[in-house]
This record gives sequence, C-alpha cells and structure tokens, in this order.
Amino acid sequence: MTDASPLSFELTQRIQHAIAQAGGWIGFDRFMAMALYEPGLGYYTNRLQKFGAMPASGSDFVTAPGLTPLFGQTLAVQVQQALQATGTSEVWEFGAGTGALALQLLDSLGDAVERYTIIDLSGTLRERQAQTLQAHAHKVRWLDAWPDAMDGVVVGNEVLDAMPVQLLQRTGGVWHERGVVVQGDAFAWEDRPTDLRPPLDVDGEHDYLTEIHPQAEAFMASLAERLLAGQGGAAFFLDYGFPEREYFHPQRHMGTVMCHQLHQADPDPLVAVGQKDITAHVNFTGVALAGQNAGLQVLGYTSQARFLLNLGLAERMAANTLAERSQAQRLVNEHEMGELFKVVGLATGDDWSAQGFATGDRSHRL
Repeated sequence: MTDASPLSFELTQRIQHAIAQAGGWIGFDRFMAMALYEPGLGYYTNRLQKFGAMPASGSDFVTAPGLTPLFGQTLAVQVQQALQATGTSEVWEFGAGTGALALQLLDSLGDAVERYTIIDLSGTLRERQAQTLQAHAHKVRWLDAWPDAMDGVVVGNEVLDAMPVQLLQRTGGVWHERGVVVQGDAFAWEDRPTDLRPPLDVDGEHDYLTEIHPQAEAFMASLAERLLAGQGGAAFFLDYGFPEREYFHPQRHMGTVMCHQLHQADPDPLVAVGQKDITAHVNFTGVALAGQNAGLQVLGYTSQARFLLNLGLAERMAANTLAERSQAQRLVNEHEMGELFKVVGLATGDDWSAQGFATGDRSHRL
C-alpha cells in the first residue's frame, strides 16, 4: 500500500470499467468522485500520505491547521460565540484531515463542547484522527452517515473544494459537458452537447471552460435540512473561491480544477489517478444561496484574513514566538491564504452578529 503504482492501477481499472458500463463516457463529476473517494483506492480513502508541511515527508499539501495552532485557537472564538448564540454544545466537523483542527478547537473550547462529531469518508484518516485526539476521546465520535437531525456548530476547512464538480465547455458558442473516455490505456477528455449552463451568462464568444457545483449546493441544502430538524445551530466554511460574478468572469476561461501532489500544482486530473488531490474553487454565491433557500440565514462572508483578524489573531500573534508569528502570517497575507481563502457563515433562527464578520463583511458581493 505504500507504493502508489498498484493502487493507482487498480483504481484506473475500476474507473475504466465504470466508463465501459456507462457506454464509453462518464461526466467529470463521476470521475472526480471515484478518483477521490472510491473505497480503499481513491485519494482520500487510500493510505498514502497527504497532509504535511514539506514534500520530503511524502505529503502533497498543508492546510491552515497544519501551519499553526493559532488558526484553530482563533477560530474557536467564533465557534464559542456560535455555541452560546444557538444554545448548543456540540461541534461537527466535515473532512477533519489529520485531526489537527479538532484538537485545536477542543483544547480551546474546554467545557463549552460536550461532544465533537466528525463525519469523514476516509477510514485511514479516521485512524490518524483518533491518535491525534486521544486526550479528548471521551468527547469525540465518528459517523459514516448524516443523522436525520443535527444541532450545534458545524465547521469545514477545505471541504467544499473537494466535492465533485461538473465541467462545462463552451466551444464555438455551443455549450458541452466535458467528460472522460478511455483511449488506449489512458483517460482522455470528450465533450458532449448539453442543456446545462453556468448560473450566469458568460460574456463574449470565446471558448470557455468552467465548473458548476450541484454536489456542494446539495450538501448545503442537506445540512440546512438537518439543522432545522434539530435544535438549530450554525455553520462556518473556510475555503478558496469567489463570489459568482468573479467565478464566471469572462477572463476566467480555463476553469479552476487543479491537482496537488508533493506540494506541486498541476491542471491534469487524468494522470496519476488516486495519487493526487483534485480540487475546484468554491462558488460561494451558490453555497450561500443553497443554504438560504433551504431556510438558513447568512451570517456573513469575508476573506479569511479579515475573519481571523476580527477574532483576535493579531493579538495572539503578538503574544507568540517569531516562528509562530511567521507561520500565522501566511494565514492573512494577501498573496498567500489571506485573500484567496474566504469564509461563509450560516445559521438557523434569528440573525445574530457573528464576531468574525464584524468588519469587512462582503455579503453584498454574493
């Protein structure tokens, strides 16, 4: 299992079989779902190293909780306020990675959290999370599926970007759905005419590749349904992406699908299948509308930098070592994570003022 080649070969065979069963073509969303989540073989379900600060470890990327514990400690300020505002005591995390964020939140929140529930499709990552969270084992549980009702505060850091997307390609003024076929022993693209369209008209007549996000939007609607069926709560998602008008800007004609392997980015998801991450930027307008249409209130939307600074990150940095300050600076620098990463907050019930959006709220841009 440490050698990716046999694993990638088996996953490739399985996807090729799925393509044959489907008549020779599958949409990219199905390909992405299998490449990332096929049980035991997909990128997030196999045993290959993923998270780490340096490629020498065999890792592919680092997320904010892996950079510095100041990330989770600062986010905990918002989670605690949300727990109090909603009168709940449970935190839910989707896609908990190594468990680093869960540990930072649990260490910071103390008795404010009675239970911490992780929903993660990866059994191998679950093992790592259990080791990381040993000190809080009495509070932590894992679920394979969503319950019918939820209450508490939901967090998701770099979760929405890993949800499968559909690719739309405009060629010669005609819209196509881009899918995957088999050519020889390799995967290749094939476009088929479609009635699907981006949510906004894209000006111009030039060829244009983009994504639509029905799975992320369905996820938000399901989350809203469950929070409203329970005692209520709030949700905060941090990820890279744009509001709709920026996402479907005429100049963004190459789409946003990107792969990550050994801390290098590349735009080709059809090679090294199962060995690298596949992501797409988040359409935050679509996410917010999906939650709102399902009954949630939008608490706010802003950059990660503004969100964390509103929650006191600068003061925490000032009280820490130079090394910690240097790492935390990456969370807020405009040319690193500060501007590309955004935060959206939603909640049930009456609107309340979330501290993370106290200044710099960009909800009007959604």
